[in-house]
Amino acid sequence: MDVLIFLLIFVPMLRQEFESFMQKYADKIERIRLSAHELHQSVNQTYGDELPYGYHLDMVVKGICDFGDLVCAREDDVLPLFFGGYYHDSIEDARLTYNDVMKVARSFLTEEQALLATEIVYALTNDKGRNRAERAGEKYYKGIRETPYAPFVKLCDRLANITYSCAGENANNRRMKEVYKGEMPHFLQCINPHSDDPRFAVPQETVLRLAECLIDDLEREEKQGKVWWCEY
Repeated sequence: MDVLIFLLIFVPMLRQEFESFMQKYADKIERIRLSAHELHQSVNQTYGDELPYGYHLDMVVKGICDFGDLVCAREDDVLPLFFGGYYHDSIEDARLTYNDVMKVARSFLTEEQALLATEIVYALTNDKGRNRAERAGEKYYKGIRETPYAPFVKLCDRLANITYSCAGENANNRRMKEVYKGEMPHFLQCINPHSDDPRFAVPQETVLRLAECLIDDLEREEKQGKVWWCEY
């Protein structure tokens, strides 16, 4: 008896396709955005210099808008990708449980989409730990590598944080900027499963955008005489 084997191969969509889907679902994406903003506001969470936390969420989703076509494999995954971006800190910072996130996701998405979206959020939730290294250990990164779109959303999260840190001048910005610089090689290695499936991709274009932020910051510091080698 002949056995037919169907191999499901995922490929990223064209930029034009992705943009058309963003436009098609713009109203629902905006509703997801507003609900995420309201959630973090309800727990009085701020970002940086007392900005609304929604500022950070919007920066993360900007990365998804700019580079999502490099990872998104089908139309049904567009909304979960955006939901994951807007809700990525909802368990960690806004007191939601996995089931809470699933309930919210179901109010916007199909059952299959809601599961994918919730898994992205869960994967990006830090573990319990005494310090930064313990909260983002091997178990945490393993979960990211094994969850569709989680590596990309985490990369967009890091891009947003680095962009903000490099643009600021206060002590916390400078401190976190150095933390991110030091973590970069390890971070990129840990989130990348090196899969041929685009849903698990860490797009080079996004990494280059991130690197450009750091390079621009180094050049700016050099002009201002603030980098360490200017002392010698």
